[in-house]
Amino acid sequence: MTTTTAAAVVESAGAGFALTEVELAEPRPDEVLVRMVAAGVCHTDLGVAAGALPFPLPGVLGHEGAGVVEAVGSSVTRVSPGDQVLMSFTSCGRCANCRDGHPAYCATWLPLNLLGGARADGSATVTRGGADLGGHFFGQSSFARHALVDERSLVKVPADAPLELLAPLGCGVQTGAGAVWNVLKPRPGSSIVVTGAGAVGLSAVMAARLTPATRIIAVDRVPARLELARELGATHTVDTTSADLAAAVAELTDGTGADGVVETTGSTEVAGAAVGTLAVRGTAVLVGAPAFGATVPVDVNFMLPGRSVVGLTLGDSEIEALVPVLVSLVASGRMPVDRLIRHYTFEEIQRAVADVVSGDTIKPVLRF
Repeated sequence: MTTTTAAAVVESAGAGFALTEVELAEPRPDEVLVRMVAAGVCHTDLGVAAGALPFPLPGVLGHEGAGVVEAVGSSVTRVSPGDQVLMSFTSCGRCANCRDGHPAYCATWLPLNLLGGARADGSATVTRGGADLGGHFFGQSSFARHALVDERSLVKVPADAPLELLAPLGCGVQTGAGAVWNVLKPRPGSSIVVTGAGAVGLSAVMAARLTPATRIIAVDRVPARLELARELGATHTVDTTSADLAAAVAELTDGTGADGVVETTGSTEVAGAAVGTLAVRGTAVLVGAPAFGATVPVDVNFMLPGRSVVGLTLGDSEIEALVPVLVSLVASGRMPVDRLIRHYTFEEIQRAVADVVSGDTIKPVLRF
């Protein structure tokens, strides 16, 4: 039987989020019905809501969900009713990249998570008055009081885990952490530059602090965020309103450049400048998502001494491996994500959106 619930629906590009009643399909064998407790608000949600990506609207977004399992499909083995869960991206589990432990690069990642708005067979998970809505966003569409979730989007967490703090682990936190741990893998004495001190960038700073990197350089234009970056593990900060990025990094690295860069702003101008700070054999990880078709000019001769530029999706994470580690680090206080979060009620979703756009809030988390 279907489940009727309240959801924040985006009626059309730029229209914002409006709470309305929707119906969720009955769980299929590989799906789970979850009662939402919390959900993070991410810039990806805002970009899709603004019409920057061709997701079908009207639709239900949300991809940093956390909640309690209410019902499971007949073939589900990861979770049981009553379990607390975090939600992340989905994947097919069968393609070469999934089998190789890289589900963030699943052959069907874009239609299953970001663009399709439906299950792989085209069927809707969310309807309203008999009409299909865009749903299945990251296999969850968690801006609703209940969500129909792919089993492969779920990670079980302890019964006492604070879901209102852990929701952002599903995307923003694991993306920043994965950029450092899964791609850069800093060696003793490494220098790392993080451009953008938002939720993803500050997560990268916290992750870098847990490595043998000795220089962690946070870059932003907002002094309060740079101060927070220092409190979370940055050894140096650069305010690009008054300093040249390349010159500052050269000075802080004794002229050698950065061994690793995590670029989170999505600005092609910043990305180009960040790549230009690399040391010989250095790697730049591009996390921020500029508009489709945007380009970052890179001088081939600059790349020849072993420099690399790598694109990144969701931290290149295998969620059942990484998310429990993040949960443990948060619980022990070694990854204080609470410093990034401001809570809002579900009904305040438009205020949360406005606050993240204005920069007043780093990571909004909705409480249901």
